[in-house]
Amino acid sequence: KSQNVKKPSQTTKGKGPPHHPHKIAFAFSQSRPDPKQNPRSLTISSINAYKTKPYLKISLPKFQFSRELFPSGIQGMEEQGGFEENQPVDLSIHPSGIVPTLQNIVSTVYLGCRLDLKQIALQARNAEYNPKRFAAVIMRIREPKTTALIFASGKMVCTGAKSEQQSKLAARKYARIIQKLGFSASFKDFKIQNIVGSCDVKFPIRLEGLAYSHGAFSSYEPELFPGLIYRMKQPKIVLLIFVSGKIVITGAKVREDTYKAFENIYPVLTEFRKKEGVKIQSVKALLSVADKQD
Repeated sequence: KSQNVKKPSQTTKGKGPPHHPHKIAFAFSQSRPDPKQNPRSLTISSINAYKTKPYLKISLPKFQFSRELFPSGIQGMEEQGGFEENQPVDLSIHPSGIVPTLQNIVSTVYLGCRLDLKQIALQARNAEYNPKRFAAVIMRIREPKTTALIFASGKMVCTGAKSEQQSKLAARKYARIIQKLGFSASFKDFKIQNIVGSCDVKFPIRLEGLAYSHGAFSSYEPELFPGLIYRMKQPKIVLLIFVSGKIVITGAKVREDTYKAFENIYPVLTEFRKKEGVKIQSVKALLSVADKQD
């Protein structure tokens, strides 16, 4: 009888589950699969084996928002339109029926103090600093997916956001990270510096004719760059026009200028639309001329 009695499982010191050497601890998952039962469930990114201390988890510090930087929090940013949704096209604003999509927002902000870039690069995650190549710390966050250039003077450039609200939210997050590293950072003089948008008119364009008719505003060098560079005066916007019908609009500081610039150029693009069947007709004409010569 004494031989058949099972001994109680040994537990680790302090609080915790019993010791199982074959178990795998996951840093970001509560599931603990058995590799003997399902060996394919293990991947290189998920293996964090701790045989001496089973079920040991890495506790990552949770990101807390400062009320000074986020007066209304994340919900407030959502209410202000930080997360765009698909909405029907307003033909009074977009007569062409095409709404340019914002691809990148570049903004600047002043943090109000000088920064030790080496300390930031050593302590912060997702940060890189190579003073021989570039005199700023390059920091990235995943939500919103953006990149920041942080300079020793306290100035910061935030790029990669898809809307003005996301750009401001990302800049506030970067400022909060700098605060957590021990710097007396603030959030001053936030400004949108550039908005890049793009769209597709869904028809090919005769760039040679457009460059000839609008020579004062156009620059077309197909041997150097395949697109036509159109510099609009009012609003002051630069458009890259490609023969496929794809348009890139850059240089705006407010999205309304992007929309207005496209609506101004759209009638011009329809005027220089490539007609289908022109190549076939030209080939037939050449063949007929060749037959007559024979």
